[in-house]
Parts: sequence; C-alpha cells; structure tokens
Amino acid sequence: MASIRASMPDRYIVGVARKGHELDRISQHLLVASLHPGEICVPEKSMSSLGRMLGVLDLFDDTHLTRTADDISAALDVSLPTGYRYVRMLLEAGLLQRVEDSHYALGPRIILLDHYIRKADPVLREGIPVMRELVAATGFDCVLSGLFGMQALDTHREMGGAPATLAYGRGRPRPLFQGAAPKVLLANFTPAQLRKVFDARHDEIIRSGLPADWSEFRRGFAAIRKAGHYVSIGELEPQLAAVAAPILKTDGGAWAAISLVFDTSRLAIVDLEKIVHLITEGASRIGGRLA
Repeated sequence: MASIRASMPDRYIVGVARKGHELDRISQHLLVASLHPGEICVPEKSMSSLGRMLGVLDLFDDTHLTRTADDISAALDVSLPTGYRYVRMLLEAGLLQRVEDSHYALGPRIILLDHYIRKADPVLREGIPVMRELVAATGFDCVLSGLFGMQALDTHREMGGAPATLAYGRGRPRPLFQGAAPKVLLANFTPAQLRKVFDARHDEIIRSGLPADWSEFRRGFAAIRKAGHYVSIGELEPQLAAVAAPILKTDGGAWAAISLVFDTSRLAIVDLEKIVHLITEGASRIGGRLA
C-alpha cells in the first residue's frame, strides 16, 4: 500500500436545575459533554445563569491555571456578586478549589469525572486492546485522538518499548492542522463541515502552511480521505513521525484517530507500508466493533 503525505498538513442543552440538585446536575452535564464530541451549548436566546457558570471552567488553560473571582466576573461580564456566587457554587461542587490567596483552580471532582469518562467511553473500551496489539507488533507508542468541537485532543496512549517524549497528552489541546491524527479526522468531515473549519480558522490554517485557497485545501483533505491514512514527519514535534488512520463510523464520519508514533531516526529502517497496513487494519477492527 502506497503511503500518502499531503503538503497540508450531541450537542446538549444545559437546563436549569432546581436548588438542592443543581451541583450534581452540573457535574452530570459536564460528563455528558465530555463523552460527546462537540461544544458546550446553551440556549440561543441568551446565555442562562447555569450556562454562564459552566463558562467559568472554560476560562482555565495553560496560560491561566488559576483565576480570581474578579478575573472571572470580568471575563464573563457579570457583576462581582454574581461572579462570587458562581465561584462559591463551583467550590461546593468540587469543580473549583482555592489554591492560594484569592486564586482558584480547577477542582478534584474533575478527576473523578475523568475516571467515569474513561470507563464509559466505547472507543477506549474497544480501542485499547487493539492499541496494545499494535504496540506489541511494532514497539512504537500508540495514541488515540479525537476532535471535540474545534479542539484536537489525545485521549489515550499505550507506551512502546522506548516511549517517545510527547509535548501533548490526554486533555491538552493539540494544534488542529499539524500532525497525522487531526488531519485524518478532518479529512472525514463533510464538505460543509470542513468549509466551516476553513472559514473559522483561516488565519491558523495559513500559519500552519496549509493552502489559503478553499479548493486546494479541500482537495488535500480529499486525498487523505481517499488514502485512508496520513503520514506526518516532524510536523507536530520535529523528532517524531506518526502514521494515523481514522476509526470510521457507519455514517462516514470518524469516532477518533489511532496513530503509531516513533522517532524520525527510525524512518530509514522502518517498513512504512507495513506500518500503514497495521494502523489501517487496527482502525478498521475498532470501527467494526463499534458499529
């Protein structure tokens, strides 16, 4: 099988819970949202109080590991008393914790929710045994990745004999247009879905070295879709190569992507066609079990 290398590189509505059950409902909503790729959505009329409160959690990232109640109020454009009320309720739910002075960070209940996500995720359940087989057959790391809204995330990694040093891991957003896994996932978008991404992230697309022209951009991803896999060499991390294939749904979309990751120094001795065969066959087996 010839290998391809491109130059390109449910919903749910948050309801207002009654007092006494609201904290548990918040956690349930977060769990449901995490299990279904997509963006957290709130009613379109106007963002509900619960929706704004859940929005607090989106204010934390690698550059904002902690926040003050003043930060939160300003970012959400709510009054200070309202901001403090959100913080208090999220503290009570364990979704925030006080770390120092008047600063807050994400709370320990999220760890518990992550445990439930892992146990409930059908892709992990069916995928991990196959990933372990691929690691045993190749000695390389095997990584499972998904798209959540417009974020690419790794959800699981099985270590090989000489584990690669990866800058990204479970839960840390990856660049959407670099590396093998996001590309095979985007390649299985419908043209309308892909056009939305193209329009919304056009500047990032150009910075990633992808075509600025829609027709050329679409053709590149159509080629990846036709090949059924993608090989990246030094795209995401200069010392690493990856071969990825999509785990397909019956409707033509993709559940996730599975990748074998190895050091670029191994390219001279690796049978790339065999790696492509292994990863595409593994992805097909997982998809068959999920059908």
